[in-house]
Amino acid sequence: MDQKIRILGIDPGLSITGYGLIENAGDKIKLIEAGVIRTSSDNAIADRLLKIYDGLSEIIEEYRPDVLVLEKIYSHYKHPATAILMGHARGVVCLLCGKYNLKLINYASTHVKKSIAGRGRAGKGQVGGMVKTFLSLKSIPQPEDITDALALAISHLHSVKHKTRVSHQLSALSCQQKLQAESCKLKAQK
Repeated sequence: MDQKIRILGIDPGLSITGYGLIENAGDKIKLIEAGVIRTSSDNAIADRLLKIYDGLSEIIEEYRPDVLVLEKIYSHYKHPATAILMGHARGVVCLLCGKYNLKLINYASTHVKKSIAGRGRAGKGQVGGMVKTFLSLKSIPQPEDITDALALAISHLHSVKHKTRVSHQLSALSCQQKLQAESCKLKAQK
């Protein structure tokens, strides 16, 4: 994959929103920026969402990602309030995609884990270790919200690279089939 692509992964949360921006650099993955946006439960929800919005807006305006990646929403029946609170932060992220005309990609957590660690049920430690390896870091990014955001971005880059490889293989196969068909026509004409 020769064309550079900047991918912003976001792990939205009302208290902590993690983000990680990567770029493909040949066969390597380059870490551009990563961090968290923290809000306090002492503040009104509107103020907290505005802080997330403003923080992510700054990152998008400064680094101009090509695509934004989120984890598909998952709600456990025992914790519906958690899903609702995360949904507020997730809505802010979706709004930003509309404002900045960014493509929004969603992956299930099992897809991300399989893409990063080779198993859809991989633990946080395994995923963190692989993020560290892929980005050639000295340690696993902390807090976990950053690691999760980077895992989302890396997973999307893997998907893009896979689709590109498959497309090239299909194109090569199509060319090969055309050459075989031409060869058969020539043989039939003799």
